[in-house]
Amino acid sequence: MEKIYLKTEFIKLGQALKAAGLVENGGAAKQVITDGDVIVNGQICTMRGKKLYKGDKVSFDGEEIEIL
Repeated sequence: MEKIYLKTEFIKLGQALKAAGLVENGGAAKQVITDGDVIVNGQICTMRGKKLYKGDKVSFDGEEIEIL
């Protein structure tokens, strides 16, 4: 499980996918999110600008990200 430590109040979903190294760039992040391939806190999320806060969990392509 990849852990992302917040330096601000939140991180956007696309940024989190890039920070965790699960996608190469913003275009790839947008594509996997709008395709419905990303799960946030157990639910499919298609909002690229979704704000993630401490305690949120993201799943994509068999990998998990925890926001701390």
